Amino acid sequence: MAAIGENLKINSERLWDSLMEMAKIGPGVAGGNNRQTLTDEDNEGRQLFLDWCKAAGCTMGLDQMGNMFARREGTDPEALPVYVGSHLDTQPTGGKYDGVLGVLGGLEILRTMNDLDIKTKHPIVVVNWTNEEGTRFAPPMLSSGVFAGVHTQDWAYDRVDAEGKAFGDELQRIGWRGDEDVGARKMHAFFELHIEQGPILEAENTQIGIVTHGQGLSWTQVTITGKDAHTGSTPMPMRKNAGLAMARVLDKVEAIALSYAPHAVGAAGHIDVYPNSRNVIPGKVVFTIDFRSPDLTVINDMEARLRIEAQAICEEMGMNIEFEKVGGFDPVAFDATCVQAVRRAAERLGYSHMDLISGAGHDACWINKVAPTAMIMCPCVDGLSHNEAEDISQEWAAAGADVLLHAVLETAVITP
Repeated sequence: MAAIGENLKINSERLWDSLMEMAKIGPGVAGGNNRQTLTDEDNEGRQLFLDWCKAAGCTMGLDQMGNMFARREGTDPEALPVYVGSHLDTQPTGGKYDGVLGVLGGLEILRTMNDLDIKTKHPIVVVNWTNEEGTRFAPPMLSSGVFAGVHTQDWAYDRVDAEGKAFGDELQRIGWRGDEDVGARKMHAFFELHIEQGPILEAENTQIGIVTHGQGLSWTQVTITGKDAHTGSTPMPMRKNAGLAMARVLDKVEAIALSYAPHAVGAAGHIDVYPNSRNVIPGKVVFTIDFRSPDLTVINDMEARLRIEAQAICEEMGMNIEFEKVGGFDPVAFDATCVQAVRRAAERLGYSHMDLISGAGHDACWINKVAPTAMIMCPCVDGLSHNEAEDISQEWAAAGADVLLHAVLETAVITP
């Protein structure tokens, strides 16, 4: 039996080679990847992952949302499995590591256990969650959401892409609709390894982020209606410029988020301006405010302040404003026992580490509703993600996978 010691580490070269091999499927135009969910490229990536899992001695399960479950048996047939994983789908202009590191890092820990003949009481399962990105079929984390009971399967099947193609139909088309009921599996614990997608770890020269919480999110769609008018012939005092009103509202959004620094954030991501002509004063704008915080009270207060302050701005300018809550989820506190397993792993290995709050949504945020869950993060260059220039080092990837290995072995219990 191999003891958990600081000398127990994954095969860094093999993990990196696997990442590079997967990146050949669905290449982007600028060095990254375009392997959107339920496309032919997704099918090809899934098939490669399946082949690798079979070669590692795993059996593969598949549920009705296309979630893939590669299982390495434990010594106790009654023990609930420890799950690890993330997602293989990417943004249209995605990087090679977002999500993929978590799936292939999970596979690598099984390969390392095979190399060293390590046995565990609990089975270990590596999962590839379908449609985490939500870029083709909204919302993100769709299939883990169905697994956790957040969404119904019928509702998920009815999601359509920009061409009107339904999720359920495309899942069937590429041949990855399984028979297993979604959410039927029970978990002893779940660990997700992921790149940070932010700049903190690199800026702090720290190898491992121990994710204690996930930020909650609130999306409010705002519609401001003014009056279209000629930009050259309409006197300034007589204008009802919806674009100007939006600018003043966005300035308030910045101030509101800053008032809850450092953990709260806020911005407008999606913006539509009408009629969007060079010589027409905008008569209508529609934009979505994204507020995030690990504290639900803060999120609720930011939403309330937005409505009050934006309403006051528009009333003063003689314009109409409407608000619609279009999405969101509550903050997540990850399981204390799982978080401590990650912390002990980083300390045992001698890696520098710090606590983090995840600013992005992840499958772990939904799985946390049904199983003890924790996340491990490694740095990414300049904090850049959802971009083909996304980059990490081989050393960062290996450190994250080493911590994953140790946390999983502690939780799954090494046996003789």
